[in-house]
Amino acid sequence: MGVTALGWTLTVAVILALLALDLFVGVVRPHAVGFREAIAWSVFYIAVAVIFGLVLAGIVGWGYGTEYFAGYVVEKSLSVDNLFVFVIILSTFAVPQEHQHKVLTFGIIAALILRVIFIALGATLLAFFSFMFLIFGLLLIWTAIQLFRHRNQDPDVENNVLVRATRRLLPVTDEYDGGRLITRLDGRRVVTPLFVVLIAIGGTDILFALDSIPAVFGVTDEPYIVFVANAFALLGLRALYFLVTGLLDRLVYLSVGLALILVFIGVKLVLHWAHVDLDPSVPEISTPVSLAVIIGVLTVTTIASLVKVRRDPDARAHASVVTRGRPRSAETRTRRRQGSEG
Repeated sequence: MGVTALGWTLTVAVILALLALDLFVGVVRPHAVGFREAIAWSVFYIAVAVIFGLVLAGIVGWGYGTEYFAGYVVEKSLSVDNLFVFVIILSTFAVPQEHQHKVLTFGIIAALILRVIFIALGATLLAFFSFMFLIFGLLLIWTAIQLFRHRNQDPDVENNVLVRATRRLLPVTDEYDGGRLITRLDGRRVVTPLFVVLIAIGGTDILFALDSIPAVFGVTDEPYIVFVANAFALLGLRALYFLVTGLLDRLVYLSVGLALILVFIGVKLVLHWAHVDLDPSVPEISTPVSLAVIIGVLTVTTIASLVKVRRDPDARAHASVVTRGRPRSAETRTRRRQGSEG
């Protein structure tokens, strides 16, 4: 694409301004988010992402514009899966509603930083080693298989390696102390449960970055598009959480849909590797076709989920489990949620 230094600077400035706005709303002015506010912020972030895509397409052409929108849709769908785990973490540790803003904003910033690192690493590997397209493709196919196998399980957050290590190495109080991460108990410094929650969120961000970066490289090999697609998908995550928290359980086939999308992108990467390294006659899958397939799978998944829940009101969705800790049953999750609500 030949993005200039000025282009990168302006893009990063816009993203940082949006992050600053998120920080102001979520940290400086903590409060419980209502449904109307969540809708307003969600519409705002989606509108910003769409406007950016239209401006990008107008400047560099619809070829790159289509790649951006395909990458954005992929990352947005994966971010919904990310929300499942956030819901489990916040309910498991009974995070007060007025502090959920802070946790989610931290999760977004940490995810963005980690994905910048992985984007740089992935772009470098693809530039120097074309067989990395094969590796990324096989990784996505393996991830999809694991996603499908564990589609009816949730991760056990408290048995996460980082959470266990934190509890073992640091003194942790059982009580929240406002929004503090560190407090004093009996004259000594201890960390609060909020500190442990941030550790769990950070560990989750690492694992989701490992999944999402190869996926978005499957629809574009432009680091700039990979970065902005990730950034705009993540920036709306906080508002989307408060908007769809009560609706996430209804997306019972989300894991199946995501598994199909990851398999499709994995095959696309393998075909691209074979086309470049083995035989130019090997067919490739175009970006417009990719975008159509991704949107189609998500549409069918959503409609099928709503039909399933209408026919079976007890049906519930689960967070995807690949390498995100030991799975736990839906009954365990229900008991924890009931306990946190009480």
